[in-house]
Amino acid sequence: MPENATEVTAAGIARLAGVGRAAVSNWRRRYADFPQPVGGTGTSPSFALAEVEQWLRDQGKLAEVPLRERVWQAVAGHPAGAGRALIHVGCALLLVRDRPTAWLELAAAPDERMAALLPQAMEHVLTARLGPAADGVHGAGTPEPAGVHTAGAQKPGDDHTAGGQELGGVHTARAPEPARVHTPTAQDLLPSVPLLRAAAELAAGIGAGQAFEFLLGRQLDANPRQYTLTPPQLAELMVDLAEPPKDADRAAREQPVRSVLDPAAGTGALLRAVGGPVALYAQEADPALAALTALRLALAAEGPRRPADGTHRAAPGPTVRTGDTLRADAFPELAADTVLCHPPFNERNWGHDELAYDPRWEYGLPARTESELAWVQHVLARLRDGGTAVLLMPPAAASRRSGRRIRAGLLRRGALRAVIALPAGAAPPYGIPLHLWILCKPEPGVRPAADLLLADTSDLSGPAPDASAGTGRPPGGKAPGGRTPGGGRERFDWPAVRSAVLDAWRDRADVEGVSRVVPVIELLDDDVDLAPARHLPHPASGGGASGLGEVRERLTETLRLTAGLVPPAAAPAEPAHRPLTTVGELARAGALFLHSGTAVPGSTAAPVLTEHDILTGAAPTALPPTGQEAPGGAAADDPVLLEPGDVVVPVLGGGTAARVVDAATAGAALGRNLQLLRPDPAAVDPWFLAGFLRGTANHRQASSHASTAARLDARRLQLPRMPLAEQQRYGERFRELAAFEDALRTAGRLGGQLVQGMYDGLTDGTVTPG
Repeated sequence: MPENATEVTAAGIARLAGVGRAAVSNWRRRYADFPQPVGGTGTSPSFALAEVEQWLRDQGKLAEVPLRERVWQAVAGHPAGAGRALIHVGCALLLVRDRPTAWLELAAAPDERMAALLPQAMEHVLTARLGPAADGVHGAGTPEPAGVHTAGAQKPGDDHTAGGQELGGVHTARAPEPARVHTPTAQDLLPSVPLLRAAAELAAGIGAGQAFEFLLGRQLDANPRQYTLTPPQLAELMVDLAEPPKDADRAAREQPVRSVLDPAAGTGALLRAVGGPVALYAQEADPALAALTALRLALAAEGPRRPADGTHRAAPGPTVRTGDTLRADAFPELAADTVLCHPPFNERNWGHDELAYDPRWEYGLPARTESELAWVQHVLARLRDGGTAVLLMPPAAASRRSGRRIRAGLLRRGALRAVIALPAGAAPPYGIPLHLWILCKPEPGVRPAADLLLADTSDLSGPAPDASAGTGRPPGGKAPGGRTPGGGRERFDWPAVRSAVLDAWRDRADVEGVSRVVPVIELLDDDVDLAPARHLPHPASGGGASGLGEVRERLTETLRLTAGLVPPAAAPAEPAHRPLTTVGELARAGALFLHSGTAVPGSTAAPVLTEHDILTGAAPTALPPTGQEAPGGAAADDPVLLEPGDVVVPVLGGGTAARVVDAATAGAALGRNLQLLRPDPAAVDPWFLAGFLRGTANHRQASSHASTAARLDARRLQLPRMPLAEQQRYGERFRELAAFEDALRTAGRLGGQLVQGMYDGLTDGTVTPG
């Protein structure tokens, strides 16, 4: 094997061939000519990518590796690591986009010659996009663009805070440095040349910026615990909340370039979502991540760094600095128009002792446990007067007693304008309903705002059609007050959340159960608790007193129908001993076909039938497409679409459930962790099939049990051998049982709604006892 050849793990091989990891393990045992490991460990070996590709082609298991997958595998298996490979790719893609002719000339040379010439060409584009190099380090340029407000003559990024220096009695840490986007050397680049050629080929098809976004996204997906991510939908929402009002009186050419700062940039997702001519400023403590962010923002920028006509509307390249923001602020004199920030949560070692006398603490020194309030005050210090900031915050920051004095100061001076609760699942940690804080830096001479917007969208987490079934609302319909029960990342309805948040912020109006404009004086009690849930009354169950009558009528009608569906008395009989077959045998005989689901809600335009829908009898989950990929980061195949007569069973959980697809469900995509059985109607009756699949003993013998869960092997499920006419007789009875089960489910839901509505009405005075 050539030195520094790209390696791939068993999981990568499985993704290449479109199979599971178990299949790769079987190949290693069954085929003596399977490539031998060249690295890794005994439990996680790695293989030479070229040898694996050749073996898969020889075995007929791979026609051609998709270009995107080939490039990603080269990045993941790079001998210097995926992070270094991404930096090399980013530099090359800048060259491909900004100097395409120079790239074509370099690409025509042999690998060694190309590696020797690339550093000088990369130096040129890095300087043009990120500013001149300093001591061999490329960082963003520091010229002050038009429209950037500064509080003094010092420009952002000037190294005026040397290590351990005392400035005005304030101890400061070592001065931040430019983002370390080193120009790679010829020796560094030589192993990367094949990767760079492939990346350029990928960029020719989808664009340089999109190629880098794809590769960076795969790296983030492959290492979820190493990064704190801001989902793109949330980033776009935060940008929209911070957008300045449209100025119809000013011509577009005369609008100044807006300045936007992210002091905890991470992967650059927030600044990546900002559109239009804008000067971007970022600071990140991790040098490698800062370099990737600088390249990402540079590749996302369009057009030349300076406009050809000499106007001031084009923005400069991104200014990215490396360093601890609270201890070593890279932009001490910057007064930005907008600040976007997803700060680290619950940090104890944020600099409480050494920053005790820092001038940024205008609203009070944050407690050691209140690192988030330190970030809030840092953000306000970097805004121009009247500028807007949007921060993603943990819910505890709105109510911890240790922060009540600072929260009170923010309210009294009108700096905090809104606290908006998001649904759980909006961003990591996904189990917590995070908050958005919208701040505005007070302007001298302007009277502080006398109210605070509190909004709660924490129940807008998904369509949850099970809650609307039998209630007269369409699947996914909203309950009174705009709320929709449900939750979880897969059932997250971002368009509904986005619309509710933006409407609440722009209208600043009271909407029952969603938003309320609260006078500041009402909030200045002993706790200064700003949690929206505390100040927003939850809509009464059943739509309030006026809706309880309708719920009672629906319940009465449902109970009447349910009584008519009660099965007749069971006739006892001796246990039957019938010849059996298995689903696997029927599949081999062609009597039915098996399919596994991979779709998740939002990954396809069609609604998706999920495990939750099967267990609750709900309609398929319908979410607008979000571009979400299949689990594991691989591009999803075409989803399996349901047809009438299909039988769907969950494969996890250990419960007995099966659903026969009807005309209303047909056309939906099959969700992950579901198994579809498509019987030949001339050989197997679907209701007969579904009924026998739900037998407890049948389910138990076909399931394997791990330490925490059970998994169903649908091929092992058993069925009695019967003529089709006899199957249909059983199938009719199973159909009646399913209708009875649905009626009971609806009655239970309506009964619970009526009971809770009565409790709510009696306790809040909207319903009288008599």
